[in-house]
Amino acid sequence: MLIRACFRFEGELNDFLAPEKENLEFEHLVGVTDTLKHLIESIGVPHTEIESVHVNGKARALSEKLESGDRVHVFPHATPVRLRSARFVIDGHLGRLAAYLRMLGFDTSYDRAADDKLLAALASAEQRLVLTRDVGLLKRREIEQGYCVRSDKPRDQLREVTQRFALASQFDPFSRCMDCNGQLCPAPKEEVVDTLPPHTRETKNHFSRCTHCGKVFWRGTHYERMLGWIEELREQARLCS
Repeated sequence: MLIRACFRFEGELNDFLAPEKENLEFEHLVGVTDTLKHLIESIGVPHTEIESVHVNGKARALSEKLESGDRVHVFPHATPVRLRSARFVIDGHLGRLAAYLRMLGFDTSYDRAADDKLLAALASAEQRLVLTRDVGLLKRREIEQGYCVRSDKPRDQLREVTQRFALASQFDPFSRCMDCNGQLCPAPKEEVVDTLPPHTRETKNHFSRCTHCGKVFWRGTHYERMLGWIEELREQARLCS
């Protein structure tokens, strides 16, 4: 049995709607056994993007059902979203974003080969927030925290994520391995000298080594460029606050 209800989505939730439904109240046929979560996601909006749902002016849980003639008003999270723990899991299409977040010191799980089931299980088990451009992944029931990254360019993605979750105050640059997410620790030159290219051996004296994969890092020509970029992110965060 189908009944009629009206829906309206606010703010950035309209990013997920068909153009004819954006910023408008529209009628939608719903099943009497369908939950609000199922209905809202069938329209296109993943539950992770939702702060609250009001039915006939009263807050309702996503597990509840509707009655004929109900008017549903769906609200996005207020931004910036403050995280209790800034720990992420990132899908296989956002590898550069994962490396950038690690560069800033954030615990970021990334496995290019991981499927949606594994990503959801990891997010649930380790209480990580999922970053993806795959709306279907964010609709999985196991995922409590997630965000659909709108930008398609890695540097813009990093700016978007750091501003949305107010991460600038938590930056700890060059404290994690960009390859494996392990912690970096200072390494005496005499312990790593045999692994260094000749020019680096002659010109550099300060090194870090990943405690997980053993990779050695030093401050090359890219270091100053990255520092400048990090300062830009901090300044943009100040302007947006």
